[in-house]
Amino acid sequence: MGLDPAFDQDVLGPERSKGVIVWNHGRSLTVEDSESPTPPFLRMLREGGWDVLRFDRPRDGDTLTDSTRRLVDHVAELKHKGYRRIALAGQSFGAFLALMAADASDDVDAVVATAPAAFGSFDEFYQSWRLNAIRLYPLLERVRRARVMLFFFHGDDFDPGGRGERSRAILSEHGLGFAVVDQPAFLVGHWASSTGLFLRRFGDCVRDFLDADTLKGELICRPMWGETPSAELRLPDELLPPLAASPAAATAIGASVPASTPGRAGPVHDAWYGFYPNGREVLVAIEEQHGERLAAVYAIGPGIEGDEPAEWSRRTGRIVDDDLVFEEEGKSTLRFHPRADGGLKAIWISPDGKNSMATGMRWVDPHQFSRAEAR
Repeated sequence: MGLDPAFDQDVLGPERSKGVIVWNHGRSLTVEDSESPTPPFLRMLREGGWDVLRFDRPRDGDTLTDSTRRLVDHVAELKHKGYRRIALAGQSFGAFLALMAADASDDVDAVVATAPAAFGSFDEFYQSWRLNAIRLYPLLERVRRARVMLFFFHGDDFDPGGRGERSRAILSEHGLGFAVVDQPAFLVGHWASSTGLFLRRFGDCVRDFLDADTLKGELICRPMWGETPSAELRLPDELLPPLAASPAAATAIGASVPASTPGRAGPVHDAWYGFYPNGREVLVAIEEQHGERLAAVYAIGPGIEGDEPAEWSRRTGRIVDDDLVFEEEGKSTLRFHPRADGGLKAIWISPDGKNSMATGMRWVDPHQFSRAEAR
């Protein structure tokens, strides 16, 4: 139960770093969460000059009381080494540990707690499920000096509901800096903070919160990534020519786009934009349509890893029961189902059929992907 670097690189140390943040993983009844990867959003802190460590705990003996005591001891050691800032981050059970350690130690400057839960889910532990709220509030009321950042996600089976408003009311009474992000759009489920999408949308805000030593009151996170296609998704001239008018294409799939769509003037080729849960932007633009056959440009933005560049390809497909389906040998399968709001429900399936992702896409003005815009 020691502390280890969270990433495969040397730490900067107390003199060179902005501070140190200790990651606290969750606790599972069936697997060792100590072997789970460090969430991607912590990379932004590492790149921003923080040392990022992990407090790995085997399941046996991992209790709130014992693990909190050990975590507090580690915090004291880090303070003794000379770290100017000490922050704790955690997910689920680890989020409770981080908050309890902040309650027990004056050396903790900030806490980032995502989907805090230590007492079971609605389906499997209904009798204790509400304790994830009942036990959380006293912890927040006893905060000594640490700034607290909380994330609660839609579709979290461990969340009894209503924790965002109550937590905000409690933290606002302390006079300390805090942030409560309650039910953020596009992020669903208990493990939402472990995704590349969470990094894209909230990594900046987490970093800013931890850097804000003088913050008083609430920091409001306003994620902008994913609101509009980024420059990294602008298609080059040689790959996507200007999208010209195409009555055939508009007739085939234009019914899925409301006639009152702002900026839509007459029949044009259509384009939709969104992003996958792994944090990669996605764009599909229809170039041609002949009967039930389609030609489209499919583009994904760069991944969160350095070896995942943006990719662009032309795909051929067909219309099947109003769905746009692209199935080609050796390539991923793409299926797009029209929604009533003019968007698409997108499903990506890997070439071997073993992995899949689903997301929602919204219609975008295709002219912004013209040659002029690409320059």
